[in-house]
Amino acid sequence: MNPSALKIKPRIGVSAVSSPLEVGANRAPQAVKDLAQALEKSGCEVVVADPIGSPDQAIAAGRRWADARVDAISLAAVCWFEDYLILDLLEECRRPLLLRPLPGMETGALCGCQQATAFLKALDHPYRSIFGELDEPAALEQSISFCQGAALQNRLRRARIGIAGHHLTGMTHTAPNEFLLKKSFGSRVVWLDLSGLLQQAKDIPTSQVEAQWQALSHKAGQCEVSQAEGQDSLQVYQALREQVQRHRLDSVTVGCYPQLMGRVCLAASLLADEGVPFACEGDVHGALGLLMLQLLSGEPGHSTDWLDPVDEASVVFTHCGSGSWSLAEKPETIRLASVRLMGQGVCSLFTAKPGPVTLVNITPQPDGYLCGVLEGTAEPTEMVFPGNPVRVRFNPPVAKLIPWIHETGLGHHWMIGYGHHSEALHVWAKLAGTSLRIIEAETPT
Repeated sequence: MNPSALKIKPRIGVSAVSSPLEVGANRAPQAVKDLAQALEKSGCEVVVADPIGSPDQAIAAGRRWADARVDAISLAAVCWFEDYLILDLLEECRRPLLLRPLPGMETGALCGCQQATAFLKALDHPYRSIFGELDEPAALEQSISFCQGAALQNRLRRARIGIAGHHLTGMTHTAPNEFLLKKSFGSRVVWLDLSGLLQQAKDIPTSQVEAQWQALSHKAGQCEVSQAEGQDSLQVYQALREQVQRHRLDSVTVGCYPQLMGRVCLAASLLADEGVPFACEGDVHGALGLLMLQLLSGEPGHSTDWLDPVDEASVVFTHCGSGSWSLAEKPETIRLASVRLMGQGVCSLFTAKPGPVTLVNITPQPDGYLCGVLEGTAEPTEMVFPGNPVRVRFNPPVAKLIPWIHETGLGHHWMIGYGHHSEALHVWAKLAGTSLRIIEAETPT
């Protein structure tokens, strides 16, 4: 798996804006080059347009970016400029706008952006203005977060989330409202026929998966399941993989508990390795959360439950053993075993690798969604639960986090991705609209 292939690469329209009469207008051509270079070095794809100083140039740039299907537009403001230039541009390409006013006492660049943002705010058009030199680290970091959030919002609008079966009885918060999901995230649900899927798996000849099972069982550090169980799990994987390809699914979930526990876990591990996130227990919102984190991090994530605190600042998260093998702390210790409680199927048991992590919890409300976000650090842990335990250390004390979770009404599924992505998620939530509210626990000072 190539991690860079999983990560979104924001496509950003880049130019500079000015009024030709003003001091500093001659900086525009170089500012376009500098802004494009800074964004490209930070992982963006840029679509450059000529500097904008007239309505015709604004219209031409907007049409160019609309044709290129950019995720956002970034303009270096080199001096004061007429606000109608922004309006003409956005009539051609209505994407989030990132303004970068450059310092200059006589130029009026900051003044021009204040004038423009007053108009943008009144029109409810998404924007951000960040003052400073184009390559100044803090300003550039904020700019990249904005670009990532815009790219995430644009990508989720086209996402297809597959669900086989139904959400689980007793887990009401995992039930999708397809209208509300489309309105809030832009994504749509694709329902898969579970009985047809299982029959499709059964019809796959065992000879077609025998060699793959032999390779997997030898690759693992230890295998405690029969060949028949392994081949059955791979038949389910093959059937699910075909459904993913047929319906062009971006992520998937299966209502596994309790009858299918273990039978779909290996499929989840293998699909995650191929860049298709798989959430447990028929949770469409979990599948969406995993997709979001994968797009931001460029690697698979964990679908987990919040278990017990280990100490005053760390908590263990896990599920039954459906994680991507790339997430194992020590790949040579991966153990293939039957699922807990049901004693069937194939689970990949390992402790998770350490590193900075972001946790996302998407919970429906009567009028929209809550998106809980936490940042922490995954630390080494023991196999305290038969699955893929992830021990996460937080800054807020766990004694404060637990009441916060209960009082805000967040559900019990937490998706974990590597890296810290809180700022990009805040940008995305703001772009997504009023039917989605992002919340974070307060960090003590």
